[in-house]
Amino acid sequence: MAPILHVQQHTALSLTLSTIGALTLATIFYQIVSFLLSTFIVSGHSLEKFKDKKSADGTWAVITGASDGLGRQYALQLADKGFNVLLISRTKAKLDALAEEISNKAKKSYDGGAQAEVLAVDFSTAGDEQYGQIERALKGKVVGVLINNVGLSHDRPVVFSETSLEEMESIIKINCLATLRVTKTVLPFMLPQRRGLILTMGSFAGLTPTPLLATYSGSKAFLQAWNTALAAELAPQGIVCTLAQAYLITSAMSKVRRPTWLIPTEKAFVKSSLAKIGNRGGSWGFGRGTGTPYWSHALIAGVVTGVSGAASDLTVGINKRMHEDILRRVLRKEKREREAGKKKE
Repeated sequence: MAPILHVQQHTALSLTLSTIGALTLATIFYQIVSFLLSTFIVSGHSLEKFKDKKSADGTWAVITGASDGLGRQYALQLADKGFNVLLISRTKAKLDALAEEISNKAKKSYDGGAQAEVLAVDFSTAGDEQYGQIERALKGKVVGVLINNVGLSHDRPVVFSETSLEEMESIIKINCLATLRVTKTVLPFMLPQRRGLILTMGSFAGLTPTPLLATYSGSKAFLQAWNTALAAELAPQGIVCTLAQAYLITSAMSKVRRPTWLIPTEKAFVKSSLAKIGNRGGSWGFGRGTGTPYWSHALIAGVVTGVSGAASDLTVGINKRMHEDILRRVLRKEKREREAGKKKE
């Protein structure tokens, strides 16, 4: 009997291991296929979903950080899609120029085009008065889209112990508090229609812990968790919340000027972002409402979240070495500039 029992146990063990292996392979296959479909084939929600067809004045989109970069592109592309836009940022002259550009396009449009209004707000110092101004600017408007784009990073990579209190407080106030307060201010203008989109700009610094950008990284990780919770709260009320993860983009913040296959232009990223609303892309394991809309960014996110691990020693170590190298290059450049200045004297 003993040999028979041994064979039975061996057979049961083999069957169990084979089943586990098959399930593992099936899971990997499913994730790969889902990743490829979501990244290269499947689109997201149509922006038409967030318009109120009954509103005589049209549907409004609110964009923070609208004067430059991604915010400017969100404003232009949403206006092209037929949304009126409320442009909010610090520099009124830039906002006025963008509003004029949108209005000039509207005059040439057969259907009248989009309206544009501006509101100058410095979110680093904003208080009850400024958020009250936003609320008053929205009175009587039907809001279908909110783009939480305003953000601030460190001037350069810096260890946390040497981060100035002023810089630390500004990052948290702009990235976290301003995003929450703007969203809380705008939501009452979305909820009556039981439809709306809240798109918040994320970052790979929040996806993967990033040494030498610790405060910025933490602020973006906060937005990640907040957005996932908010998405679950608001889904029954017809509000779609999405956090768009982004790697490097040609922008003033990244200080990158030339686009590559890995680093898209602001225009290309925003186009992809608006086409992939609700699509997770490569952001597996990071909760409801998180997406990586640009294809090359999705590939990196897929490898990081699915292979190396977003918070693994390997990933964090690579981030640390990369930003230490960036800091060394910044310091060498500053040293050369100082020496060149002394020679001129």
